[in-house]
Amino acid sequence: MQLFETKGTPNARRVHIFMAEKGIDLPRVQVNLRAGENIAEPFKSKNPIGRIPVLELDDGTCLSESVAICRYLEGLHPQPPLFGTTAQSAAVIEMWNRRAEINFLMSVAMAFRNISGFFKDREKISKEWGEISQEVAADVLPVFDAQLGKTEYLAGAELSIADITLAVAYDFANAVKVQIPNDLPNINRWHKMLSERPSFSAA
Repeated sequence: MQLFETKGTPNARRVHIFMAEKGIDLPRVQVNLRAGENIAEPFKSKNPIGRIPVLELDDGTCLSESVAICRYLEGLHPQPPLFGTTAQSAAVIEMWNRRAEINFLMSVAMAFRNISGFFKDREKISKEWGEISQEVAADVLPVFDAQLGKTEYLAGAELSIADITLAVAYDFANAVKVQIPNDLPNINRWHKMLSERPSFSAA
């Protein structure tokens, strides 16, 4: 297997952290997003949507979407479990991961892409949409802070894919200067705890 990625991007980092928690190491091939390698052949033969990362299996099957890749790796390496161990825990983790991905990570990404115009040479951008997305990201973060006031990790007592998604999005927002509140006490407690894990610093 080999992982096609772009180092430093949120979704590549999601997979990196997940693999580090599992003790998995895979060959990695860097894809140059700025040069448009992801939207040209041969990469588009691996993922016609042109997004990274992509996990290419030994039989040539290509899996894209970071959570799908993580689910596949979980099937191969079930310990420690990061997607839950019971029907209820799996559903709760899925719920919080989807909330983190759809409401926060996507809003941060849309804010970055549309305010910075990083990909303006290949996609339509709207500064107004970027500003709206920034507001959505900032407004939803207290929901996660409230949850983390009740549980040690986002979906309960153990680290899960939901924590990885939210933390990667939070770090990316700050790195690219998307304006979000950084004074939420439960988020800060949780973020400090995660930052001390080897998997997060390694990724």
